[in-house]
Amino acid sequence: MALTRAARERLARVALGHLAEPGNRDLAVLVRRVGAVESLRRLAGGRVTGRLADIATARLSASDPYELAERALREAERIGARIITPDDDEWPDGLGDLTRLSRDGPDAIQRDTHPPHCLWLRGPLSLAEACRQSVAVVGARSSTAYGNHVATELGFALADRDWTVVSGGAFGIDAAAHRGALASSGRTVAVLACGVDRAYPQAHHALFERIATTGLLLSEWPPGSDPHRHRFLVRNRMIAALTVGTVMVEANLRSGARFTLRRSRDLGRVAMALPGPVTSALSQGCHEELREPETVLVTGVAHVLEAVGRIGLDLAPVPRAAPNPRDRLSPLERQVLDGVRPRKVLAAEEIAAVVGVSARDARRALPALELARFVTATAGGYRLYRRTDRFQPGPGCAELDGAGSHGSPSSHAATSPPHQPGPARGTAGRAAGDG
Repeated sequence: MALTRAARERLARVALGHLAEPGNRDLAVLVRRVGAVESLRRLAGGRVTGRLADIATARLSASDPYELAERALREAERIGARIITPDDDEWPDGLGDLTRLSRDGPDAIQRDTHPPHCLWLRGPLSLAEACRQSVAVVGARSSTAYGNHVATELGFALADRDWTVVSGGAFGIDAAAHRGALASSGRTVAVLACGVDRAYPQAHHALFERIATTGLLLSEWPPGSDPHRHRFLVRNRMIAALTVGTVMVEANLRSGARFTLRRSRDLGRVAMALPGPVTSALSQGCHEELREPETVLVTGVAHVLEAVGRIGLDLAPVPRAAPNPRDRLSPLERQVLDGVRPRKVLAAEEIAAVVGVSARDARRALPALELARFVTATAGGYRLYRRTDRFQPGPGCAELDGAGSHGSPSSHAATSPPHQPGPARGTAGRAAGDG
């Protein structure tokens, strides 16, 4: 049965995915110019030159390349995988941006950055749908407890808010991010540097199976492909291109995660990094990237969503200090309280002289402070309240009860606990510092 043109184009792309390493610029340019079918015909017929001739010599056997593609399709079906090409609805639009990364020169990592001809997938998610709202979480393999904690929290919180967590399935930060997303029953995608039938690292076999059950395993290389060292850097451009932004949690100066973050920046995606201890070698890469003007400093999911989310809607809350009992005092009450001593009893006039207010203002504020359990009235004057004091309101408090001088004393009595510690153990200087 004769194949349709679309079917032959699809098979040709699958065959080309076997013949050349992903991203090969010469082959990508040829395919865009003449199509996958004609490109494969020229490779098989030896009608190419330069690097493409080397590809044909090294990887193209005497067998029909379409038979190679058919075997790949059967193998994908056997292992529960599927193959997609740019003609499929599931193909992410963002991969087309990869052509912008290509630079002239001998360095293949900088030159061969073009989109793959096809992708192998395992898992139920639609890749295009999963990537539409996605964030990459990357970092060091030999991560610290701090990095693992942050990556897990990020993965969980992002997935819990219906964002797809994308990473590379490696030890350390990658695995923590994937596990965090899985713990929230959210979406996660692992972009591999080997075939989707390979568990690398082997210790992550169970993790990859969980991802394949609810998320996606993705690779540019056909099943059975080994995870060669250079393929991890090739793979990193995919992580950057598939997502809206990339968060780097921990990275040393030579980390591949920095490469991913730079790819994200070059593609116009949002590049984010978390700070860490300045003494930690695994945060030096993050700190160096944060010196770049385009890199956004984030400390949690709220900052990440503010950077990648909807403008004006996904804003991170402004952090504020925890409320302090002194916050409810009026400025006069705080000033008078600064003049009260923890042990020495002072009269209202003495306190007024210490803090520079009138004796009348001091006499007006002190009953309110007593009612709010900040000071204790004694026969000779006032001192700071202690937990062991039994509250017996002085004559001035009776006048305030229900009246609320400055609008605050009555509310203090209603909201303060029976044994509000206040600044009982501090000196006058420490009490002043609490404000």
